[in-house]
Amino acid sequence: MTGSTRVRVQTGLDVLLAGEAPDLQGPRLGLITNPSGIDRELRSGIDLLHTDERFHLQTLFGPEHGIRGDAQAGVHVQAGNDPRTGLTVYSLYGETRHPSTEMLRGLDALVFDLQDVGVRYATYISTLVHAMEAAATASVPFVVLDRPNPLGGLRFMSNLFDPAFTSFVGIADIPICHGLTVGEFALLYAAEHDLPEPRIIKMQGWRRELWFDQLDLPWVLPSPNLPTLEALALYPATCLVEGISASEGRGTTRPFEFLGAPDINPFELADTLARHALPGVAFRPLFFTPTFQKHAQQLCGGVQVYLLEREHAPLQELGLHLIADIRRLSPLSQPWIKGKSGNEAGRYFIDLLLGSDKPRLALDAGASVEDITAGWHEQTAAFERRRVPYLLY
Repeated sequence: MTGSTRVRVQTGLDVLLAGEAPDLQGPRLGLITNPSGIDRELRSGIDLLHTDERFHLQTLFGPEHGIRGDAQAGVHVQAGNDPRTGLTVYSLYGETRHPSTEMLRGLDALVFDLQDVGVRYATYISTLVHAMEAAATASVPFVVLDRPNPLGGLRFMSNLFDPAFTSFVGIADIPICHGLTVGEFALLYAAEHDLPEPRIIKMQGWRRELWFDQLDLPWVLPSPNLPTLEALALYPATCLVEGISASEGRGTTRPFEFLGAPDINPFELADTLARHALPGVAFRPLFFTPTFQKHAQQLCGGVQVYLLEREHAPLQELGLHLIADIRRLSPLSQPWIKGKSGNEAGRYFIDLLLGSDKPRLALDAGASVEDITAGWHEQTAAFERRRVPYLLY
């Protein structure tokens, strides 16, 4: 779409600033946000609420990557003071991932404004869940400033979710791609876990069929390793490479598009993947050298993955074929990685990403991707019915 044909959307932040929730003007607010919490003029919600005399912004809470986006993936975020406003910042991705009663003391409402990515692995919805639970315990109202699901509201990637594998990269029994806005997710989770219903400041103008590049909103990378919508469109599939020692492209200019390892022949990998004839997907052999994280400063062979038809590409099959073929062609990548911190420590990370150990065990037993994913589409249909009461758009 050209700029002139993009659909005009007002986010929950835009609606709040337009005066549509006057009862939030005056009460003492805590704000969970980061650089993705902006208005359409690219102005930070922190700065706007802090300088607007109608609002009393008292405290900030930083998720993964920090309140100003200065922390890499998995790096603990420190508490302190915001360098621009001087407001107290509590970390929700450090020694604790739950706001304490002391952190919430004196607040009249806790407000959540993060650009989620619509994928279960991403940790912002986990931060939302912990914050909702803490707010309920402290009897503090919880408010979500809703934002678009960048992948639209009609795209799904399902798999079995076993509550035994609940973690910070898999907090809820929802598909990997769930098609919910963060506000809709909050409503669903609260209802299914007996939490007080959160208040949602709805968007205006958004429709479920719209991808982010069909909106008139500016794109701001939601996390440091999702710089583009193209990377995010692949992320549900290529993030599974985090479960093995191959590089998922972090430390390159194309994270989640470049995949590989030092012992991979890129031409052999590209040919192997192409033989699966996945519709709407293409692979280009390449060499790359990550600057940090896995295989930093080592020349890797691998592929760049392309989505030629993003609406119909079979992401669940793509993700499993990627890890199966990389492990087969790369002895370095065969071991499954285990988590290192929190409740992820000592657990196979691929199990936490997929919400089950069954795909890993099936791959190790030589099962085909088609056998592993049999029944996943039926799970998606069941979830589509289950989510209906919580849809706002």
